[in-house]
Order: sequence, then C-alpha cells, then structure tokens
Amino acid sequence: MRERRWWQLDPGGAVVGLLLAALSMTPSLLPRPALFQGLITGFGFAIGYAVGVGLWWLVRRFVAWRPTTDQRRVAWWSYLGVAAVATVVLAVLSLGWQNEVRRAVRMPEVDGFDFLVFVVGFVPVVVLGIASGRGIRRLYRRAERTWGRAWGTVATAATVVVGVAVLLSVVMFGLDRLYLANNGPAAPWVTEPVSGARSAGPDSEVDWDLVGRHGTAFLGGGPSAADIEELTGEPALEPVRVYVGQANAPTVEERAAMAVRELERTGGFDRDVLVVATTTGSGWLEPQTVDAIEYLHGGDTAIVSTQYAYTPSWVSFVFDPDAPVAASVALFDAVRAKWETLPADDRPQLVAYGLSLGAHGAQETFADLDDVRGRTEGALFVGSPNGSALWRTLTEGRDEGSPQWQPVVDGGRQVRWHSTAGDFGALGPGWEEPRVAYLQHATDPVTWLGLELIWAEPDWLKSGQRSDDLSDSMRWIPAVTAVQLVVDMFMGESVPASYGHNYGDVVLDGWRAVTGDGGLDVAALARIQEVLEGYAQVQPIGSVSE
Repeated sequence: MRERRWWQLDPGGAVVGLLLAALSMTPSLLPRPALFQGLITGFGFAIGYAVGVGLWWLVRRFVAWRPTTDQRRVAWWSYLGVAAVATVVLAVLSLGWQNEVRRAVRMPEVDGFDFLVFVVGFVPVVVLGIASGRGIRRLYRRAERTWGRAWGTVATAATVVVGVAVLLSVVMFGLDRLYLANNGPAAPWVTEPVSGARSAGPDSEVDWDLVGRHGTAFLGGGPSAADIEELTGEPALEPVRVYVGQANAPTVEERAAMAVRELERTGGFDRDVLVVATTTGSGWLEPQTVDAIEYLHGGDTAIVSTQYAYTPSWVSFVFDPDAPVAASVALFDAVRAKWETLPADDRPQLVAYGLSLGAHGAQETFADLDDVRGRTEGALFVGSPNGSALWRTLTEGRDEGSPQWQPVVDGGRQVRWHSTAGDFGALGPGWEEPRVAYLQHATDPVTWLGLELIWAEPDWLKSGQRSDDLSDSMRWIPAVTAVQLVVDMFMGESVPASYGHNYGDVVLDGWRAVTGDGGLDVAALARIQEVLEGYAQVQPIGSVSE
C-alpha cells in the first residue's frame, strides 16, 4: 500500500478525531483560556485520530466494500463542510459554556472567542500527533519487510518504548535542572532571619543558603509578635518556624532529626500548638495557612516542616509519589517521639497539616481515621488529592444521602468537610476531639482527578449529587473529562478563593475547628480573616506555584 501524502488524513481517524475534538470543548470544573482550550482540543483530536485509524483498519480488514474515487471525493468535501460548520458552532457554544463556568466561580465573562490563540495551541499538537503516528507506521513497515510481521512488530514496539524512555529522560533532566536552579536562590522579598525562633537564625544548624527558595520564604516571612499584637489587640509571642531544606541533610531521617533539634533549640515544644506540616512538591507552605494559625494563637505556636523535593507537585507525584509520604512519616514520627517524652499536662497540642500533595503525604502517615485521632490532637488536610487512601476510604464510606463533594461520615462525629463559611456548623454539635477536618471544594481538580474518571462516571457529577458550583452543562465524557481535569489542574489557583485549589478564605475556619479559637473575640477574628483574604488573591493563569 502506498503511503499517504502529508496532507492526506485517514478517514476513520479524521471522523473520530473531529468527534473527540468537539467533545473536548464542553465545559469542565474551571474556566479555560483559549490557548489551553486549543491544547486540549488538539489532544482530543490526536487521541481520536489514533482510535479512528485502528477502527478504520478493522473495517477495511473485515469488510469487502471499498469506496470509489468519486465517493471518496464527495466524502472528503462533506467532511470539510461539516468541520467548517462545527468550528463556527463550537466557537459560539464554547464561549457560552466558558462564561457559564466563569459565572459559577465568580469571574468576569469574556466577550469573544480568541480563535488565533486557540489555533496556536491546537495545530502543533495535532501535527505532532499525526506525524508521530505515521512515523511509527513507516518504522513498522520497514521492520516487517526486513524481519517479517512478528519480529517486525517486536522491533517496532521496542524502538518506540526506547524512544519514549529517552524522550522522558531528556524532559525530566531538563525539568530537574530548571527547578533545581529555581530552588537555589532565596526568595527575593525576604532576608535571613535574625530571630532565634527561626531556623537559619542565630545559633541554628540550618544553613540559610541551602534551605531552598520556598524554605527562605517560610523562614523569612510571616507575622512577628508585634504584627500579631497590632492585629489582635492581645499580647503575643514570636512564632516558632522550623524548616529543613533538602540540601541541608541528605536523607529524610537526617532532616527529621535536624528538625527536632531545631524545635528543641527554638523552644517549639514549649508552645501551645505544634503543627507538623508536610509541604507541597516544591517545598512550599501556603502563607495564608501558616500565618492564620500564628495570628489565631497569638504566636504561641511552632510549625515544623522539611523539604523532600524542589519540583512542583505534579512532577513529584508522577515521578516520585513516595517522596512526600516518606518525608511526612519520618518527620511526624521523630517529632512525636520527642513529644511523648514530655509531661502529658505540659506539652503542646500536636497537629498534622498538609495541602495538596502535602495533604497526601500527611494522610498516608496514618493507617486510618482512628490512627490519626490516636496519634495527634487534631489534623487539617487541605485540597486532598484523589489518590489519598484515607480520603478515599472516608469518602466511599460516607453516610447515605451525603454528596461525594461534601461527604458526611458518621454524622460528623469525628471528621468533617468544609468549603464555605458555615459548613462545619451545619452538622450541629457533637464533633468530638481530637478533630479531623478537610477543606475541599467541588471545583478542585486536584481532588477529583482519578484514573477511574477515564471509564466511569464519578458520583460528584451524577444528578442529585452535583454541587451548585458546577456548570449545568458539564457532563462526564469517557476519557475526555479526565483530560479536561488535567488542564484544570493548571488553572486551580487562577480562580477566586472558595473555588478550585484556592483555600485562602477558609483556612482560619479550619484552624479554629481543629485547634480552638485562641480566646479571641469576634472582632479580632474578623480582622484576621480580612488580612488573610487580602493576600488570597487570584494567581496568574497557568500558575503552578506548588
């Protein structure tokens, strides 16, 4: 069979590709700018094209009928006409769908579909996808002529596997170099600590130059005792912040041991609240969350954390998913071992915390809910990833009638979920201590992106269980919805608080539920909330800061 010219498409691939491309433009959890929409539509077409090529091959293999030249010509002109009409119709529909999603997450509407930007995202993906497929087909045919069908198939498969492995290795090396360079310099808005209550400060064994960019932001940032007193009107202590960077010690166990020594040096075990925090993939701790508990408890707090990677969460999760778990287990066990040696009536409230991939690591430290409550005095998990075993167990065992996006377990007796103000209290009294709290939004792709989304409709999209925050037009589409949520993950912090992966407006509620209100009055709490919401701003589109 002769090879097709570069501009000729496979009939089956063209039809199925167009179908999946059209489906990819339907709405998902979060708004998508035109460039990202072009990328996802390009992937939709490329995936559909590959499937269609296979289906058309089967048709030709088992069906004797072959179209004539005139029939093929009519079919292709008809296809082009349908594609042209579909492009116009889908551009109009997509604009309406995206504005519907934008209204749902309180973002201003857009007044037009940026077609040129869409094409910039769409065309390269499609061209690369088709070219790759044709390259593999040519490779197979040459191998088949040389070694026969069976060995040709083996040789082609081996070549493709090796090629993909090499490509991934090159990409990973490039990403590693990029993020390593970004991790090195101190955050430009902070200076080396002069307080003895901070790691990398006076007499600390933690080297400021090795603590990493996010470590310097944590250790050099946050409110001072004077800041807290000014805001709350109450006396305050200098908050203790302990952080050990990946470069400060070679293993997770050594970093955990160093962190415990730092807690001893800074007096962290003498504070009222001790938070063992698991960072996101890059070593980031969200400023709103860590600042919130320090304001709430008048600085009578200690927050301890260690860095396990310098790459963003998505890179860490894909290529080293065990890293956050190993770091969290080592740190929590080391801190708790020292904590247990203190008098029971004179030791801090021990609390576990994690955001995003940090929430995954923090949860995996414990066998189940009883273990969390048995070894801590409270836990706050924010934006839990879908794959976290504890989250999945609790969600799957939720009380009948409660939705997946905001489950109720055992009437809220031990654990509760919170998205907006009032959610914790909606279940009434009876929340026993120690409390476990989840902050979770119905529009957070980090929480809802799971492998089974490819082939099964999730409960959170089913009629009767959907959140009002979802677009009415969003529907589950096999494979397509999963790809859409992958793109949504890059938009998670680009929406206002209360939506997506942005929890800055509810972290104070989370800490109050788990650790108490610090004895502050309503006015002081309101001032803290106002400050926190002041820097819970929308991140730039496409930002992946963690």
